[in-house]
Amino acid sequence: MWKCLSKYVCIFLLLTLSGLFFLFRNINILEWKLDLCIWDICSVHSEGPPLLDHKQSCNHLGQERTPEEALEEHYLLESIAWPEPPPRPTPTPLEQTSDPAHSLFVMLPAVGGREWHVGDQLEFLVLMKDFQGRPKSHGGDFLLARLHSPKLGAGVAGQVVDHQNGTYSAIFLLLWEGSVRVEVTLVHPSEAVHVLRNLREERPDRVLYKSLFRSGLLSETTMCNICLPTNQQPLCNYTDPHTGEPWYCYQPKQLLSCDTRINHFRAGYQKDLITDKEALLFQSGVNLKTHIHAKGSDSVTVLPKKKDKPEVESSRAKAAPVRTTPSGYYFQGSWQSLGGVVMRQFNDPTAITQCLKGKVVYMYGDSTVRQYYEFLTSFLPELKDFNLRSPVKAGPFMAVDIPHNILLKYRSHGPPITWTPLSISQLRYVANELDGLAGGSDTVVVISVWAHFCTFPVQVYIRRLRHIRRAVVRLLNRAPGTVVVVRSANLRAQSLQESLNVSDWFSLQLDEVIKAMFRGLNIKLLDAWEMTLAHHLPHNIHPRPPIIKNMINAILSRVCPVKN
Repeated sequence: MWKCLSKYVCIFLLLTLSGLFFLFRNINILEWKLDLCIWDICSVHSEGPPLLDHKQSCNHLGQERTPEEALEEHYLLESIAWPEPPPRPTPTPLEQTSDPAHSLFVMLPAVGGREWHVGDQLEFLVLMKDFQGRPKSHGGDFLLARLHSPKLGAGVAGQVVDHQNGTYSAIFLLLWEGSVRVEVTLVHPSEAVHVLRNLREERPDRVLYKSLFRSGLLSETTMCNICLPTNQQPLCNYTDPHTGEPWYCYQPKQLLSCDTRINHFRAGYQKDLITDKEALLFQSGVNLKTHIHAKGSDSVTVLPKKKDKPEVESSRAKAAPVRTTPSGYYFQGSWQSLGGVVMRQFNDPTAITQCLKGKVVYMYGDSTVRQYYEFLTSFLPELKDFNLRSPVKAGPFMAVDIPHNILLKYRSHGPPITWTPLSISQLRYVANELDGLAGGSDTVVVISVWAHFCTFPVQVYIRRLRHIRRAVVRLLNRAPGTVVVVRSANLRAQSLQESLNVSDWFSLQLDEVIKAMFRGLNIKLLDAWEMTLAHHLPHNIHPRPPIIKNMINAILSRVCPVKN
């Protein structure tokens, strides 16, 4: 009997061990599949969060605004208000929308056929027409204008004025001698801007954010965002206790607490955001970032500045006040600032090393400021990258030059951020990081926070910048010698899908907000918008090396100014 019993015990133990083996094997397979999903190898587009109620807004979340902050927000929103197309009972047919092929621009007549000189103001009139060749009767088109001289490596951004009747003025300040040409581009017709505005206000869930929760053998991934529908399932509240910046995830359905969240990542993008008819408003080469042709000449020859003439003259028949004040321009491939800072050219590693000697440089924000870290670590042979085993895109990163006592650091900003999985221990808000700095004359801070906010209402961005601005003011109060550089938004390539999530129109609105909110502070505002618009290279979310080099020159010219 005991032999039979021992036989059954052995069989039972064998079956138990086999079961445990298959259990752990399946758990490993599931975790392996989960990791593939986390790294965007599996398809995540089919699984989207419940759609937000179109009336629901993220704007109310976060700390309560003071009356002064509410008033500032009101004025900021007014300053970027965009003309709406006339209301219609049905969507505007494509044939009645702006068509760059039928549109044109013409040079306004000069006074008495006089010559053009450096310091004059040149003006063109842009006449927008639809696909049937009929003049447009309302404004709201998104246009870009550039004046350039390819042979001289020169270029400057123009100012576009919307007269809200289908005509626009493109105004340029003539800053160098020689032949100059004008380029006018339709980025979006007004009808496309109307679609984008609705997406921004009603669909802040266009990017799918997720977090992985794990405890022991249990794991689950849930949706996250600045705001989530509260009637779907319980929420985990990850609002930052210091800044009040809101962030939420759905609570896991398994026996996992909110404290078991281990990372943050982008899981894809929402699809089917617009109708097929609306998609016709975003056709590359047709009505998306397409050049408008000139009627008549698109170029003039600029002569040296007259000594006895007024500071600035206009191409209008009657003298007009100066209406365009660019932040700078390119000449012979080098950026020349018009903001009072003398631009230095740091063309060799030794010059940069001497400028940064004994300094600590902190870079905070998205990948557009990470480019500066990558440029310096590749250009300076003695600046050695210290391997922190961080994610390739997200960081944090650190580089040191021990002989010259240089320390360079980069850290990404807190959510929303659309990168590969980031450990929650590395999700830091820029304002909190700034509050941890001692500052001083040996400290340089470079900030660029904008690219990941294009899908949210502008109020969300204003709130983030308000917290960063407060921290900058506190830093400058306790350490006035600190050099702070704030980088603005830049232009990028556009396609249908890119337009719906990261259109240049979204970026333009954020660019104007960041310039307004940091105006008047003792900082260097790096105008990346004009530096990418004025340059001849194609627009890219990550500007090409020649533009980055000019941006580095602008930063270092503030760090190590010319001594008169």
